[in-house]
Amino acid sequence: MDHQYWENRYIDNDTPWSLHHANPALIRYMADKNRDASILIPGAGTSYEVIELFNMGFTDITVCDISATALSLLKKNVEKTLQKDHSIRFVHGDFFALTGQYDYIIEQTFLCALLPEKREEYVRKMFDLLRENGTLFGVLFATPFLKPGPPFGGEKNEYKSLLSKLFYIKEISMCTHSVKPRQGNELFFICKKLVNPHFL
Repeated sequence: MDHQYWENRYIDNDTPWSLHHANPALIRYMADKNRDASILIPGAGTSYEVIELFNMGFTDITVCDISATALSLLKKNVEKTLQKDHSIRFVHGDFFALTGQYDYIIEQTFLCALLPEKREEYVRKMFDLLRENGTLFGVLFATPFLKPGPPFGGEKNEYKSLLSKLFYIKEISMCTHSVKPRQGNELFFICKKLVNPHFL
């Protein structure tokens, strides 16, 4: 599961996680947010949320992915769809080497793509990348998977235990705006960065 693994998945068009449209739960959450907010989408792949958020008026958007092919496809789609100048930043590289700070980080099919033993490192990195009072939010699979991953599933209490060490969990509940194939197996969560967390 190194960068070449993900590169091959996109080259072979083997991306069953792609919705080919923006996730409605994520877009609904951002509807009333400050349009000047800085947003990061890690493991973005060919994220359609990028286009939707830009059309909503958000201009400080950064996307990161380890696959150059994924980012190339996303760039082409952005330029074709927007057909106007934009300030979206495309970062090709390892999420864990990423720098900067953001007001919002969006989670969608990224945590489930990582080996489970990387999850504590994921939480620490999210904490580092968020500004004070910043928000990590998004969707997570609600059940473990029996077959080998990726994707790797999980369950609510596991996520709560993981996230609560560094974040205040405002919400973690069954997602009410999941796309049809994921209904009943998707959690929506909102976490705020703690000022004085209990570190892992």
